[in-house]
Amino acid sequence: MIFYGLLFFSCVLVAVLGCLNCIPPESFKEVKQPRAGRGIGRVAIVYSQRYQVDLGGLEKLHSFDIRKYGKIYLKLVTDGHIAPADVFVPDELTREQILLVHTEGFLASLDDSKNVARYLEAPYVALMPASAVDSGILKPMRYAAGGTILAGREAIKHGIAVNIGGGFHHAKPDAGEGFNVYADIAIAIRELRRQGLIRRALVVDLDVHQGNGTAVIFAGDDDVFTFSMHQRDIYPIPKAVSDLDVELDRGADDETYLKLLAEHLPKVFDAARPDIVFLQAGCDTLDGDPLAGLAMTAGGIVRRDAMVIDECVRRGVPVAMTLGGGYSRDAWAVQYESILGTIRRYGLPARAASPRKPDIKERFYTK
Repeated sequence: MIFYGLLFFSCVLVAVLGCLNCIPPESFKEVKQPRAGRGIGRVAIVYSQRYQVDLGGLEKLHSFDIRKYGKIYLKLVTDGHIAPADVFVPDELTREQILLVHTEGFLASLDDSKNVARYLEAPYVALMPASAVDSGILKPMRYAAGGTILAGREAIKHGIAVNIGGGFHHAKPDAGEGFNVYADIAIAIRELRRQGLIRRALVVDLDVHQGNGTAVIFAGDDDVFTFSMHQRDIYPIPKAVSDLDVELDRGADDETYLKLLAEHLPKVFDAARPDIVFLQAGCDTLDGDPLAGLAMTAGGIVRRDAMVIDECVRRGVPVAMTLGGGYSRDAWAVQYESILGTIRRYGLPARAASPRKPDIKERFYTK
């Protein structure tokens, strides 16, 4: 009897924990429906609960922590730096917006789970029905990409915008790769152009992996300058050709990285003469990242992002930040510190609540 009682209790516990992990807590429900937020000083924060990929737990098999977006949002809220009402919540990408960059053939390829599995480097996805792949993976990615468009729009209004997501810089017009499906930064640039809000753009890609998709999309476009700093001996191989590629050797540390960035950044701005900057702020440059080999510290990455944002502010150029890669256990915490540094420098006065501890539903939802 004791055995069956324990078995019953365990089943109930599993069911309860499953519900906690799939039903959004109230703090996440508040950022589910598309709506305008409130700028925090010169900073706009963009996020949606709909960014969360849900494959019934299978998503945790992937090397990318898809929960990191929710972790960052939740900590900003529970630490009292933002309130849910401050957040700008995006719409999903439309087919028309996707076709600003991607081909009809590529969109058709997404109806086959095997293709999506290959783009995401997730073999188990090939075994799933296409409808489940679309609702569980592709739709969240379309919302995150919509967040990059919204971040660009709000950056023009406020000066600085952060999309707590996005940065899918490996996707190409006719194929996804490197865990990426929709080329959100490229789509955002072309959508903002279509709306007449910008003409020239600069992409500053500081992810450890080259932004090859972005480089391919804008090859030959004199109104978009692509700048990528990345590790030379890792994916993608071969590299694409950006307007400026700065390659780093394995083991490059804060001093080496920041010196090179300080050397090239003013020249890049002078050459690009941008109406907006899109910063791909991947934190897989962090020492110990399992998919890379640089040796930056968390503090170095925070200074790196601040260097770009400060240059944009000094020149009066709007900047939209996306999060990109980062595969170590605490990658999300580094990006949290970078976003928090931006809020503290440019976002005061904040209008958030007092700090509090996350409740049990919030902890399980972002686990």
